[in-house]
Amino acid sequence: MLPPLKPDSPRLADVLRSCLGAVAASDNALGFSAVQKAIVVVIDGLGHMQLKAHSGHARFLAPASKPLVSGFPTTTASALASLATGASAGTHGIVGYDAFVPGVGVRNQLRDWGADMDPVAHQRSQPLWRDGCAVVSEAKHRSSGFTAAILRGAEYIGHDRLSNRVEAASEAARTHDVTYLYLPELDRLGHSGGVASDAWVSKLEEIDGLLADLAAANPDAGIAVTADHGMVDVPEDKHVLLDADDVPQLDGLAGEPRGRQLRLRDPAAAEAVAEELSDALGKTAWVASREELVDSGALGRVDPEVLPRLGDVFILSRGRHAHYFDEQDAARGMIGQHGSMTDDELLVPLIRLGAWRTGR
Repeated sequence: MLPPLKPDSPRLADVLRSCLGAVAASDNALGFSAVQKAIVVVIDGLGHMQLKAHSGHARFLAPASKPLVSGFPTTTASALASLATGASAGTHGIVGYDAFVPGVGVRNQLRDWGADMDPVAHQRSQPLWRDGCAVVSEAKHRSSGFTAAILRGAEYIGHDRLSNRVEAASEAARTHDVTYLYLPELDRLGHSGGVASDAWVSKLEEIDGLLADLAAANPDAGIAVTADHGMVDVPEDKHVLLDADDVPQLDGLAGEPRGRQLRLRDPAAAEAVAEELSDALGKTAWVASREELVDSGALGRVDPEVLPRLGDVFILSRGRHAHYFDEQDAARGMIGQHGSMTDDELLVPLIRLGAWRTGR
């Protein structure tokens, strides 16, 4: 049994579309008022729950934070594709960190782009960017396949230093209708040290101060701060180890430790395998067949072309657990993780600043 969805909640996929609507002085899902300029800030890995838990270290951002639903799977590739296109994973087709690509194999959706995974064809929804949009991100991502898949149509401005990116976004907002600022630093520190680490907290404080400066420099712009997903710290004693003997039908593995997707030799066995795994894993995971997951609506409307990219069985970690099929899996070195359906992962902040700040 999967956890209940939040079908009526505002979603990450609404953010960019609503910003574009506000610049066009049209109605939008998030009710943003009409503005001439808008700035969208994505703080990778900063969930609403983590922001509230560390509110004393984010005194500018935390008081204004309201929960927004990221979408499933709670992983960067899927979430940023939803932000950029306004579509769910079942439509745009980026369905995991590692995903099954029919006729090709398992491919990482952030890095493994090439002739056998064309960005324009594999990411199936047209990005919302248009003339007058700017993207400010790290310079190294400028020519990546993932950038082509979700950011095509916007002017790309690359800066590697965090403070330089924030300054560049402020400058871009003077000449662009909508500016998108991407901050990946917090996510990296969460993976390596956890969301309770000194380094993570220190970086949150730095980002809080920089975004206060951004808002002060752009008082008439509408500013929406959000994130792609939240994060759960997974201690080593919560690592659940499985092997091929536990799933004799196993023919391939995708996803990530908190959001595993299993390909079976016989897809017709999915219901039986899911039931067996659910009994074996107990309260450490929600286990569902592909049919159950699709029927739940977690992926939104799933287009027929996207179905073959999904695993036959999903293992979605609960609590602070993560699930591994290899004792030597390098991912066991990560502390902060995501990919499942807990509120810690699904809920991200929506922080309205500048012209959209409440009570202005």
